[in-house]
Amino acid sequence: MKELPKIVAETDVGKEVKVKIWRNKREITKEIILGRLETSEDFKVSENKTPSLQTDRIEDLKITVRSLNKEDIKKYLPHREHFLFVDKVIEINKNKEIHARKYIHEDEYSLKGHFPNNPIFPGVIIIEALGQASGILGFTLMDKTPEEGSIYVLAGVDKVRFRKRVRPGDNIDLYSKVISEKRGIWKFDCRAELDNELICTATILCADRKAK
Repeated sequence: MKELPKIVAETDVGKEVKVKIWRNKREITKEIILGRLETSEDFKVSENKTPSLQTDRIEDLKITVRSLNKEDIKKYLPHREHFLFVDKVIEINKNKEIHARKYIHEDEYSLKGHFPNNPIFPGVIIIEALGQASGILGFTLMDKTPEEGSIYVLAGVDKVRFRKRVRPGDNIDLYSKVISEKRGIWKFDCRAELDNELICTATILCADRKAK
């Protein structure tokens, strides 16, 4: 009988989740799903209190990332203030999707001129935030970081639609899903929501290239 791949996922609560796929006692794939576990409820806890999950079917693996904070995000994006527009990652799941969040503060640099006495968060920055969320997703899937000499650059934006204004005090939910990848060009289906209402949709292309 052919031995099926065995998936082993284990981590300490608050640490990164690491997933390894084994076949015939040989590691064939290593995938690191970035993030921090808030609880170990979804995992079998062994004697050493290390949450773990084992299954013989890849489709049974249901590990999601929870609560990637701002400092963690900086490990996977080269952007810094005042051009870092992802404040938190809520989830990265096995379907190659990310859910991130951007908090709109009253002292946002872009709101000083857009517009005086009528602050509206610029749509172009919402697109940039979606691109940055997509970059985090791409780095996660490739198990790479900018420190290794790789950078995600915006290669194209298609089918952009804006539906609602965003103002100081709002929290934008950013969603991105991989559509395809070919020769380092990644295509993402993206959307932004405010209070569960759609405010922006776009198809974003990012290119994985050498930093210099």
